[in-house]
Amino acid sequence: MSISSPLRWLLLPLLALPVASGNSAPAPARLPATTGSTPDTAPAQVAVPTPVNAAVVPAPRPEPAQAETWAGSAWPWQRESTFAELGRRQDVLLSGVRNTTTLEFQVRRDRLAREAELDLSFTPSPSLLPTLSHLRVYLNDAMMGVVPISNDQLGRPVQAKLPLDARLIADFNQVRLEFVGHYTDICEEPTHSSLWVNVSSNSTLRLGGQPLAMQDDLANFPLPFFDPRDTARLELPVIYGTAPTLAQQRAGAIMASYFGSLAGWWRQARFPVSFGALPDKGHAVVLAVNGKFPPVIANHAPVQGPVVELMALPDDPQRKLLLVLGRNDEDLQKAVAAMAAGNVLFRGKRVAIDQIKPLAPRKPYDAPNWVRTDRAVRLGELLDYPQQLHANGVAPQPITVNLNLPPDLFIWRNQGIPLNLRYRYTPPFGSDESRLGVAINDQFISSFPLVRRNGKQGLEEIRLPVLAGDAGADAGRLLIPSLKLGDRNQLRFDFNFASVMGSAQRDHCQTVLPPNLQAAIEEDSTIDFSGFHHYMGLPDLSAFALSGFPFTRMADLSETVVLVPAQTSEAQASLLLNLVGGLGVQTGYPAYGLRLSNDWKQASTLDADLLMLGALPDELRGSDQLSLLIDAQRTRLLNGQSPSPQQAMEQARRGSRQGDPAVTEVAVTADAPFAAIVGLQSPHHAQRSIVSLAASGAADYGLLDEALSDTGKRQAIAGSVAILRTSGIHSQFVGEHYYVGSLPWWLLLWYHLADHPALLAVLATVVVLMVAFLLWRTLRWVAAKRLGPDH
Repeated sequence: MSISSPLRWLLLPLLALPVASGNSAPAPARLPATTGSTPDTAPAQVAVPTPVNAAVVPAPRPEPAQAETWAGSAWPWQRESTFAELGRRQDVLLSGVRNTTTLEFQVRRDRLAREAELDLSFTPSPSLLPTLSHLRVYLNDAMMGVVPISNDQLGRPVQAKLPLDARLIADFNQVRLEFVGHYTDICEEPTHSSLWVNVSSNSTLRLGGQPLAMQDDLANFPLPFFDPRDTARLELPVIYGTAPTLAQQRAGAIMASYFGSLAGWWRQARFPVSFGALPDKGHAVVLAVNGKFPPVIANHAPVQGPVVELMALPDDPQRKLLLVLGRNDEDLQKAVAAMAAGNVLFRGKRVAIDQIKPLAPRKPYDAPNWVRTDRAVRLGELLDYPQQLHANGVAPQPITVNLNLPPDLFIWRNQGIPLNLRYRYTPPFGSDESRLGVAINDQFISSFPLVRRNGKQGLEEIRLPVLAGDAGADAGRLLIPSLKLGDRNQLRFDFNFASVMGSAQRDHCQTVLPPNLQAAIEEDSTIDFSGFHHYMGLPDLSAFALSGFPFTRMADLSETVVLVPAQTSEAQASLLLNLVGGLGVQTGYPAYGLRLSNDWKQASTLDADLLMLGALPDELRGSDQLSLLIDAQRTRLLNGQSPSPQQAMEQARRGSRQGDPAVTEVAVTADAPFAAIVGLQSPHHAQRSIVSLAASGAADYGLLDEALSDTGKRQAIAGSVAILRTSGIHSQFVGEHYYVGSLPWWLLLWYHLADHPALLAVLATVVVLMVAFLLWRTLRWVAAKRLGPDH
């Protein structure tokens, strides 16, 4: 039955509703292509319904008057993502043998895509044959269209818009681009250098559709407050009834660390705080106790214990509030801890917490996001997605594995890190130069020939080098100069297959189809960081900014105390949640053991690392280690020997065992946003550290928030002090190192004398003389005893 165009658009809301017999919905008719775009060549009969979860139904809305073109679209939900935002931060070069690239994107569970468009930006090789050369575009393995390359486009930037069938879009999706290139009609080599097209990272994927109203059911938690399908940074407002107490701030911090552990380091998370006010848009979390409910739930009945409840706003059912309530502060903390630890038991609109009891304490360095350092680790434990250890094609993409390590892992002059490597590959037809290359942090380690093994897999035992030396040393020990492991590392495996693809010689043409080459690293391959000591020189603010160290040494922050001002503001409360949420991002674990205090004298006596927000206590203002002091609008700074900001930054990153003594002291008074991050040793515990986030006003806290939530700005934080202004971040190292961790006495002595060769030579001479003297005395005693008393 055919439906006229006006009637079809009136019936769209009805066609999108889920049917009673399943969880799929019939899709609306295909939208026409945008004017000037390439026609869609997908078969008109294909109609794949978009999966709709039973927990979501389309929200009522008037249909747009004009939905035929993107420019006239009025869908309430729209999203634009460049290829760079989808993970391809650099342009993609497609060639004759590496002619495919795939981009993944996800759609939130509470969104229904109704319209999609791909805006491609690419530059083809000037040597291509027009019309014969083209790009094929697939969405979830269904062809969406072909982008031909015309004669006037060769060697020039090209813009091409291609509509995508929104009916195929589900939770997880893939857009695949395939390049078909030709430079001649006879004697063509697939590996010829003229076969290429450069796809810009500014190419854009556009989606449009409508939001879906989710049911008020905690069985879907953490939806809709966090959706793993949403790649954007997590923004989750938090509402307190009034200015929160210490216990209520601690509850909010545990909640933030839980959502931060879900968000991941590449997504990050922010938690803007308000005292009673409802944010203008989006979902929110309410933390309150009886008698201090915010106005948005002022009519809520008092609770009889710890409660977690999900409710929709009466005037906007699509917006949800997560109510974490209690009779008192103790109930509130219990409800938050249960939400983080036991939400798999949640269901319905409301759950009451009966009991939560910790069973076993955490151990140092056991953060889920860090590589284990107490045993060998299988590469299969480090995977970010399935098939990560597989590659295929004549020129396969590198296989990469991320290694997140504790910053204090002591690898100084170690003989290497054992890597037991197992791999499989399509055996070559004969002996050639096919090889497997291994690198870490883009530094080459070694390569192994890929030869025919009668079907047996490859097995190699190598050591990741951390000591300068010659490559290819004996006994499988491979040492590469200047190799340094950091807190985030990438292990890369490159399968390079050598093969004769064809011939383009005159009067001798032959066609050879490229083989389907496959390669894989076995998941039971292991890397072993056990046996390494933990020892590190501090202060090192880069370790704090990039991995949260030393606070993340315990994944639950059980050895961390946060010192907050006695008078809490919205900006300070938000910084606390963003900060602890960021630590949860690093560890992947909620901060169940976190302690808060507003009393310096009480906090300083605790055997814990201190994280301070706001002004410094009077006891620390006179410390010799303090390189920066902020007193209202007056600022005092100790400068080191580095004459330029670039040299100061290099010194801050490098540090030294001797430190950089202060040579000048400067004090200024100014009225403008200013904040700082200062690291120093605890005056009461030699193995404990203090990191101060110094700020006073809301604008100062904003600088700290922006710096700690921006990946690029965190890279600029280093040394013992980082100064934050609207113009950027200036870091420097002033003062002496102190050390945390432990080493055997002989390694400790060797490490600290390594920078003093003269002293080391004197010490060695003294030791040799002492040994010679003791040996001489021993020989005298043996001779005297042998000759007897008469001699």
